Amino acid sequence: MRRLWPMTVRARATVGAVVVVAAALALASFALLGLLEANLLRNAERDAARQAETVARLAASGDLEKMRPTLHGVDFVQVVNARGRVLRASPNLAGELSLVPVKPLRPGTVFHTWKPGPLGGEHRQRVVQVTTETPQGMVTVFVGTSLRDVDAADDTTAAALAVGGPLLLATVAFVTWRVTGRALGPVEAIRAEVAEISDRDLHRRVPVPPTRDEVARLAQTMNTTLDRLESAGNRQRQFIADASHELRSPITVLRTQLEVALAVRDPELWPELISGALQDIERLQQLSSDLLLLARIDAAQPMASVRLDLGSVVRDAVEARLGDRVPVRTELEDGVLVEGSALWLARVVTNLLDNAQRFAGRRVDLVLRTTGGPSARTAVLEVADDGPGIPPGDRERVFERFTRLDDARSRDHGGAGLGLAIARDLTAHHGGTLTAEDSPRGARLVVRLPVSEATQPSRA
Repeated sequence: MRRLWPMTVRARATVGAVVVVAAALALASFALLGLLEANLLRNAERDAARQAETVARLAASGDLEKMRPTLHGVDFVQVVNARGRVLRASPNLAGELSLVPVKPLRPGTVFHTWKPGPLGGEHRQRVVQVTTETPQGMVTVFVGTSLRDVDAADDTTAAALAVGGPLLLATVAFVTWRVTGRALGPVEAIRAEVAEISDRDLHRRVPVPPTRDEVARLAQTMNTTLDRLESAGNRQRQFIADASHELRSPITVLRTQLEVALAVRDPELWPELISGALQDIERLQQLSSDLLLLARIDAAQPMASVRLDLGSVVRDAVEARLGDRVPVRTELEDGVLVEGSALWLARVVTNLLDNAQRFAGRRVDLVLRTTGGPSARTAVLEVADDGPGIPPGDRERVFERFTRLDDARSRDHGGAGLGLAIARDLTAHHGGTLTAEDSPRGARLVVRLPVSEATQPSRA
């Protein structure tokens, strides 16, 4: 049974349209035939009923001899008494048997239809039976009219529907097949193009049809997705290249120091060489840790999110720092609750302070406050320094990975260029933002996080 069901969307749409139209056509045909027959039958009854009532009044008054010839549209008239004796009849019923009234016999009018029946003929007959009281007793008047026009109309209409119905269904199937094919043609072109795109062809785009329908929007969405994939691929390749470059430098320096240590036989120089090697190993360790963290962030791994006091997290991160060149002045608002990971938020604070310590002259300020109304509060964490600042044109570029501005090109002074990128990614994982904003002096980095409305904080 499953093999008989059409597999393509085009075929299913065509079959569905034909089935729906066929069902609607069948219902409309039955309704049309019913209404046509009822209308023609009502017209046939009208003349017969008028003739029957006229004859019934003559019979009731005992004047059957005054019965006139049949009216137009009436085929026969017959008047029968209660014993079945024919009292009067139209000429075409001369010598015919009497018709039998519908029982029980009582005054009134009855309509019924005879198939080609007691009076012969090839067509049905509609008979009006009027029973009335006369001086001689109960009398029944039969007036009949042929339904040849009704039958002819029914036959003609049925034949027209029998011929026109299949033609209409064939037209519906043809039009649906063609229209569906034209509508799905761009979809097939999109599918074929996407099937040809590999990880090395992300620059290719699917054709956008010149329409403004759903298919055109699908093509535009597909191209937008390909744009994002191409951008992600470019960022990944650039990240790999930058990471390789950053790792190569300390490895090269470390190898040189070890080779020098092997070549130099003076034990007094070994501590200095070993100290330099340890510094490069620490740098490698820090860089590899940052790269692993970025890999976790890019993989969108879920974090352990709990409700915590952001002020407490910031205070702990500041107090854990040792050997800062410039003291950090803090101004922390109490009771600022957020949802997130204390470890990752502390990393955000640490990276921001590390960046400020590199370029600050004599001052680093850290402020935590809240903004907004009671129903939608936002935690704002600002880290400002009195260093050279960030030019407006570089306020987005500083958050790109492995980015160093002019004052930070030295790897020893500026690091690997991952601190602010990691801070922004971690902030985004918490549903917040990290931006570089205007400052009267130096640089000002601002973190905004949604505030949790709970009353009791937790620690992660």
